[in-house]
Amino acid sequence: MSVVSGPGQVTAAASDDRSVSRGGRLWLYALAILVALSIVRVLSGADDLTSAGTMRAAIIAAIPIALAGLGGLWSERAGVVNIGLEGMMILGTLGAGYYTYYQGVWVGLAGAMLFGAIGGALHALATVVFAVDQIVSGVAINIIAAGGAGFLAEVFFGELEGGGPTQSPSLDRPPTITVPGISDWSGDLAERGWFLVSDLAGVVNALTETMSSFTILGLVAIVGTGWLLWYTPFGLRLRSCGESPSSAETLGVNVYRYKFLAVTMSGVFAGFAGCFLALVASSGYANGQTGGRGYIGLAAMIFGNWRPGGLLTGSLLFGFTEGARLRQGGESVHALLLLTGVALVLLAGWQLYRGHRAAALLAALVGAGSLWWYLATETIPDPFTEMTPYVTTLLVLALFAQRLRMPAADGQPYRRGQAG
Repeated sequence: MSVVSGPGQVTAAASDDRSVSRGGRLWLYALAILVALSIVRVLSGADDLTSAGTMRAAIIAAIPIALAGLGGLWSERAGVVNIGLEGMMILGTLGAGYYTYYQGVWVGLAGAMLFGAIGGALHALATVVFAVDQIVSGVAINIIAAGGAGFLAEVFFGELEGGGPTQSPSLDRPPTITVPGISDWSGDLAERGWFLVSDLAGVVNALTETMSSFTILGLVAIVGTGWLLWYTPFGLRLRSCGESPSSAETLGVNVYRYKFLAVTMSGVFAGFAGCFLALVASSGYANGQTGGRGYIGLAAMIFGNWRPGGLLTGSLLFGFTEGARLRQGGESVHALLLLTGVALVLLAGWQLYRGHRAAALLAALVGAGSLWWYLATETIPDPFTEMTPYVTTLLVLALFAQRLRMPAADGQPYRRGQAG
């Protein structure tokens, strides 16, 4: 519920019980997924599927996706589509590589955010001020960033010892945090192979042993965004620009200012995602290291229905498939075929019950194909395991598109004075 007390004076009331129930449902979904993974681990014998190492790799893979999606959330909640997240992430990796080499990790993070903000400001200038088509501008940002980073990498790192025209020297990593006692206890329990208990211990160990400080900052950014955009007057005004900018203007909201700020902030978070890739997921900058994660972040945001909690859930889903691929490759991904097949067959029955025949048919066909592949093979070839995160993205968006609700004015150009 919101209260309008006059021009420019919009206040947000306390949230209703639905936000509490939504948070409870997320925890129930997480527990259900963990139970399903534990069952699959026991049935398939893929012991590394939910190990502490896999969970740690999943978190490292998920955070940059979540940060990129968070950037998209800021932009699209203000009504501006931002497919330039990939380019802004590329700028972030470059900024992290350059500033970390000369000034250290924390200046590197600030530099990455600055480089990402430049990309976001360019997108805002083109789309908000000059009303350039938002898709065209985003594509242009991606192309310019990729070309510019390739050129500047040679300038920055080409003559450095240990560097080269396509990569930086090895860089310092952010500080890590280990919780004494809990990390040792959970690590020992995770190795016992007990149903569900060891799987839960693997998650606890991943969150308490050598966790990067950047991971904690990323989680704080996600939670902070949820509070800022949904529980403050500032967030209500920003979201009103993405729902009905003409109505917001009649209430005294400076729509241009909020849109420009939101798109620039999307670049800041995408730059943070690039910094995470360069300093946590890798040991330095390298050309092309984003690998399409900006697009996957955008998909995670859509899967999460333009909300921080759902965005994080989608990012963890995509991150887990990447982590499973990196740990035991073919064996872990092969076990996921069993989970995918059963889940899709059940989803097909549910969609058929609700009268969504097309979605039910698609889910049934893909589910049956996954089960056949699992039963007919013992492992997955490496070239196919590399496709896992991207195939997961396509499946999730195809099967859950019907429940999505984007901001009403997202992607629509706005010119000052339309309210009149």
